[in-house]
Amino acid sequence: MRVMGNNLPKSVLRHLEPNEDVLFTVRKKISVEKPKWLIITNRRIIYLDEKILGRYEIKAIPYQKLEEVTVELGVISSEFLIKGEENIRLKLGWMNKEQARNTINAIKDALNAIAVEPVTIEVKKGLTHETWVLKKPKEFVSRVVSAGTTIQHHPATAEKDDPLEKLKKLKELYDMGVISAEEYEEKRKKLLEQI
Repeated sequence: MRVMGNNLPKSVLRHLEPNEDVLFTVRKKISVEKPKWLIITNRRIIYLDEKILGRYEIKAIPYQKLEEVTVELGVISSEFLIKGEENIRLKLGWMNKEQARNTINAIKDALNAIAVEPVTIEVKKGLTHETWVLKKPKEFVSRVVSAGTTIQHHPATAEKDDPLEKLKKLKELYDMGVISAEEYEEKRKKLLEQI
């Protein structure tokens, strides 16, 4: 387990899985309350609401169950909404604009590291607010890779849309055993049609 950024509370460290890496954290202390955390890992999004006397509430959304992330950036505040399967909703109104932008980009990068198809972000900018919507690809491929195996992720580039680059990444996933032969063949044929 690799932890980056702020020192995480013990309540989160207890719930991290083996080989789960913390990629990004946002911590917010609101007045006299205990801090609230949003933690982005290589496997899921974790929300921690610390309470007094050692109590806490944790909600975790694995990337496989994530459907959409929406950020409304207003003049004064921002609202962060995470939607998942099974009616999972996580609404956070305590992030400032910079934290919200950095968080949605961290989620995008984490998803792109394990997805064959790139994640899309739509941005609508108005006079007094802007809306960012992240949608996971319809054909999202994500598998737990055996211990010691890592998938190399490079920052998104113009090559990401190149079918040949996608074929190369698809073959790497197949060779590592992350996707089945059937999934590989199906996606390979679709990519070959784009060439």
